Amino acid sequence: MDYIIAHTGEFAALAVAIFWTITALAFESASRKAGSLTVNVLRLSLAFFFIGFFTLISRGHFLPVDASAHNLLWLALSGVVGLVLGDYYLFRSYSLIGSRFAMLLMTLAPPMAAVFGYFILGESLNIMQVAGMVIVIAGITMAIFNKPVRGERLSIKMAPAGLLFAFIGAIGQGLGIVLSKYGMEGYDVFASTQIRIIAGVIGFVIIITMLRRWGNVAAALRNPPAMKVLVLGAFFGPFLGISFSLLSVKHTQAGIASTIMAIVPILILAPSAWIYKEKITAVEIAGAIISVAGVAFFFI
Repeated sequence: MDYIIAHTGEFAALAVAIFWTITALAFESASRKAGSLTVNVLRLSLAFFFIGFFTLISRGHFLPVDASAHNLLWLALSGVVGLVLGDYYLFRSYSLIGSRFAMLLMTLAPPMAAVFGYFILGESLNIMQVAGMVIVIAGITMAIFNKPVRGERLSIKMAPAGLLFAFIGAIGQGLGIVLSKYGMEGYDVFASTQIRIIAGVIGFVIIITMLRRWGNVAAALRNPPAMKVLVLGAFFGPFLGISFSLLSVKHTQAGIASTIMAIVPILILAPSAWIYKEKITAVEIAGAIISVAGVAFFFI
């Protein structure tokens, strides 16, 4: 029990990776039915109510009315940086350079989180933790780079805008998790998540209004198959996933938490093969083994 308590942050990050694997499969299906922008605003809106009802029972408040000005400012900023800018530009990069290369660049998020954590929070990593980060990222890179994606062709010439968008997405993910840790300052994890989500909803409402996509949102609400997977994804993603990610960074360094959470591309291999009948290559299996070995370094 003492061992588990000592590694609460690491175990919470592993739970996040599992939750995000479930939500990734759900949102992949939902995005095909409703579009990525629609999925983003609806998933956050659903999660807002999930968390509201949970905190009403656990804390007696549906809204984070007892948050300090510090909590509100920095958690809202982390929501805009991580949930809006990070996710928005990541989704935009998919259409320009493909999901494989976008996810490859997203492996930069953990080291960025470590760098931001050093400058903003004064965190540092020991040799074993740095080695674990390198091994995990190497395994993920191996698996993603060799993962066959239908309709994509390997090319050295890639759209500069796509590379830039994916890089911005990685910065958003890395900086967002660090700002979350700074903004919580001992505040309740689920209430902190709700503040981030409120900021995310506002951000996507602005984007959808500017792009005039509200018709797509209305169509999704009238699409029962899309809404079923959206509800499932919202429960495991923005509700449990983001909340446990804050629990993780509350108890361990942001770089470690971000690295463990980044093993989603590894965890998703088996269910993808089962659900979508995708072939798993020997290199992907090797990458998965290497990544899991790297994660083990954080528990030594």
